[in-house]
Amino acid sequence: MSEIREFSSQLIVSNPNWLVALLGTQDKYVNLIEENFPVIIANRGEVINISGDNENEVEKVRQVLLNLLQLLERSITPRTMDVMTAIKMAQNNTLEFFITLYDEVVGRAADGKAIRVKNFGQLQYVKAVEKHDVVFGIGPAGTGKTFLAVVLAVQALREGTVKKIILTRPAVEAGENLGFLPGDLKEKVDPYLRPIYDALYTIYGTEQTNRLMERGIIEIAPLAYMRGRTLDDAYVILDEAQNTTIAQMKMFLTRLGFGSKMIINGDKTQIDLPTGVKSGLIDAEFKLNNVRRISFVEFDEFDVVRHPVVADIIRAYSK
Repeated sequence: MSEIREFSSQLIVSNPNWLVALLGTQDKYVNLIEENFPVIIANRGEVINISGDNENEVEKVRQVLLNLLQLLERSITPRTMDVMTAIKMAQNNTLEFFITLYDEVVGRAADGKAIRVKNFGQLQYVKAVEKHDVVFGIGPAGTGKTFLAVVLAVQALREGTVKKIILTRPAVEAGENLGFLPGDLKEKVDPYLRPIYDALYTIYGTEQTNRLMERGIIEIAPLAYMRGRTLDDAYVILDEAQNTTIAQMKMFLTRLGFGSKMIINGDKTQIDLPTGVKSGLIDAEFKLNNVRRISFVEFDEFDVVRHPVVADIIRAYSK
């Protein structure tokens, strides 16, 4: 029986405040890393020792810690989200882009706090929107597609590159029946647009959002309201696109006017259409994948920015 060889690597962190920030209160970041990699992290004084049976995994953890140290050098104290992002990017072999996430401010919240991309998928998404007129963001819930799309739309409005923001989604229920809800179609579908409202409130605040909606600068409406319109100088976001039919998707895409951008977000694993009805999102991906000025960005469980267990749940259901 061959002997298992143990590999180890060391980091020296002479700044005691940095050492605490790197390891986390009561070693919570150490525990998080050890849960995700087959390594043991030991700390004695200013020396951090990483050991394990797989040399590649030991090196990945070393690179995670080095990247987190770079944040501290920039006066950014790592939070749980930063540590999880570094872990996921190391697992997905995209850690080389980790520091790039902190280089670009995508927008600002109502309180002035900078909004940055949180993972490699979001970084690709932002770059795609910069370069293309139509961008499809496809992937599981929790990857920040809707929020980031709204941030980009608001930034374009603030910069004057568009005159209005239009946010829409198909009126398809996840196992519920809109017909029994009171009100017209817009009033029925408004509760399903909650993530869009939440994103706008985070960026603009409630009062400013409501004022812009009253003036028609921000419009939130069911997809059915888009028929027959040409959308010029607008930032148009279609959410829950997996629940469009082929005809609805074609109708929506052909609304694009001059000076406008479109973002279409959806999750192919969450289709609520009747049995036998093909998703317009899946159809569009097949037909438009090689069309110039259209980009498709795929998110996966590594890009989930919610509680770490959410990624595990998504991975389990995708098997």
